[in-house]
Amino acid sequence: MARFTFKLPDIGEGISEAEIVAWHVAIGDRVEEDSPIADMMTDKATVEMESPVSGVVVELAGEVGDQVSIGAALVVIETDAVEVADEVVAAPLTAAQAETAEQYEAENPGVEEVATETPSPLRGEGRGEGQPQAEPSATAPTPHPSPLPAGEREQTQTAVSPTEQKAHALASPAVRARARDLGIDLASVKTDSDRVRHADLDAYLRYGAGEGYHPPHASRAREDQPIKVIGMRRRIAENMAASKRAIPHFTYVDEIDVTALEAMRADLNANRGGRPKLTMLPLMIVAICKTIPDFPMLNARYDDEAGVVTRHGAIHLGMAAQTDAGLTVPVIRDAQDRNVWQLATEITRLAEAARAGKLAPSEMGGGTITVTSLGPLGGIATTPVINRPEVAIIGPNKIVERPVFKGDEVVRAKLMNLSISCDHRVVDGWDAASFVQGLKKYLETPVLLFAD
Repeated sequence: MARFTFKLPDIGEGISEAEIVAWHVAIGDRVEEDSPIADMMTDKATVEMESPVSGVVVELAGEVGDQVSIGAALVVIETDAVEVADEVVAAPLTAAQAETAEQYEAENPGVEEVATETPSPLRGEGRGEGQPQAEPSATAPTPHPSPLPAGEREQTQTAVSPTEQKAHALASPAVRARARDLGIDLASVKTDSDRVRHADLDAYLRYGAGEGYHPPHASRAREDQPIKVIGMRRRIAENMAASKRAIPHFTYVDEIDVTALEAMRADLNANRGGRPKLTMLPLMIVAICKTIPDFPMLNARYDDEAGVVTRHGAIHLGMAAQTDAGLTVPVIRDAQDRNVWQLATEITRLAEAARAGKLAPSEMGGGTITVTSLGPLGGIATTPVINRPEVAIIGPNKIVERPVFKGDEVVRAKLMNLSISCDHRVVDGWDAASFVQGLKKYLETPVLLFAD
């Protein structure tokens, strides 16, 4: 039987000693490799110490509450291996020597190795006075030669490969626990010191992917779910595909200062009485209706099979609405004849009917131009898809507050990008840009929205 002395390793920078706060073993208990033996507390943390070998505990360093210096013996374990020494070397060597001892026993049964080191300073179930069991030397107390022949001794010493020695890489319990959680084999972690530290794990995490390391985690993938495209979803898919396939889209975007418009909207809402609350959309529709007479090519429908463009006198304005069933486009009939409050009421009614799935067929077709808005979710710019056979669709985007120059001064302004997508077969780029500039005039000078 061999005795292994486990010394308290360096468990923190600047730590010279640690207090025993709990023993997980007692004298006479059998411990397995990597099983907990004690909790040691420093002024920084409590660290669980694990046994680097398997065997029976024969000596403990003290009682709970005692202080143990770094490098001092913490526990002595009697292993099943052939005795090689009362080990007092630092923990990096003990693992390798314990493995060598096991290799000796496996390859040379019955051969006893003589002790070569000083006796353990601990008291317990020791060997007499802690003296080596080998026969005393007549000349000097130097380590005795191995009883194995030189050839066999060389083979035994080289039998433990560097990989096998590395398999017992020394690390603190905290490092071992972290490595286990990360799925890292400590044998594959390179270190410049005698033990693997947290910094070595950090380096391995940064560069370990090149060596095939992948962090373990439970798969977040959900089960594939085939969904048949039917009903409203199929209709949307067919219309969008037909629009993109048949219409050569182009999109124009410009920035509009809506600071004055938002201030006016706030005043109108503060004095609305029993009328519906105004959003940006009814004000936008009023501006569209006032601008379209100068740009009739935008309020049109194109029958590409007949080769006929119909410019409509009335503005039947589609408003894209998101529902649980998908995107629907209810139509506000004769929008040019409604004031801002009437538009707000009709928008609310159509939106509620769309969400409830109660839109009448007459409320879902015959549009001449469409507005699509994501409201607060709107991005910097959109490139909306035209609702065929219409030839234009307008998309106001999110309002953001930014500093702008007003003459020589920098002031806060509320800005919004306005997008418009057009059918290039019917609408030229100049027409689209001029139309947006006309809208801009009304939106940046909102008093004009209420002028006849």
